[in-house]
Amino acid sequence: MLLDADDSQLVLVDYQVRLMPAIFENELVIANAVRLARMAQTLEVPVWGTAENPDRLGPNVPEVQAAIEAAGGKTLAKMHFSAVADGLSDWLRPPVRKVPAGGNARSLPKHLQKAAPEAEAGRSTIVIAGCEAHVCLMQTALDLLEEEFEVWVVTDACSSRSERNRDAAFDRLAGNGAELVTTEMVAFEWLRTAEHPAFNDVLALVK
Repeated sequence: MLLDADDSQLVLVDYQVRLMPAIFENELVIANAVRLARMAQTLEVPVWGTAENPDRLGPNVPEVQAAIEAAGGKTLAKMHFSAVADGLSDWLRPPVRKVPAGGNARSLPKHLQKAAPEAEAGRSTIVIAGCEAHVCLMQTALDLLEEEFEVWVVTDACSSRSERNRDAAFDRLAGNGAELVTTEMVAFEWLRTAEHPAFNDVLALVK
């Protein structure tokens, strides 16, 4: 099973100015978060951000917030550790639209039945990264799994204050059904082929 850019959304969790200085490998983590957002923008993958208790922890670091906004994304201010508890899944799912009466009647032959609009199903694959891996990132990802999204955690764009906590989060997420990937895995799976029109642009971001 490979990632599909057309079915993906990117969520960047809590890369905040008062948190990131204490995070293990923070410079690499921030750089990969920015790469993910720019790749998503290039490939027209929706991008969302979150910020935990921003009055205390501040906004997301400028480079991450700028990348979210450049991709047309919004940032959810939250107080729960899981962003789902503060409404993230409502952002990720489009409003349910009713099929017009008679538009898909079971009595019609299958070749005459109208297929449901693609937008109704929405994008069910969530590519997620953030901090701290063992708290807000993990709780958000586990809740998204409970909401029946497919969850792909970008490990080299996640971290915690300690390596031990980060790795424990990855073990638990994998055990609960999340896929663990890296930034480059996401890039090349979203592209699928060197013939993709955006291949050179995405390759430049990876390099």
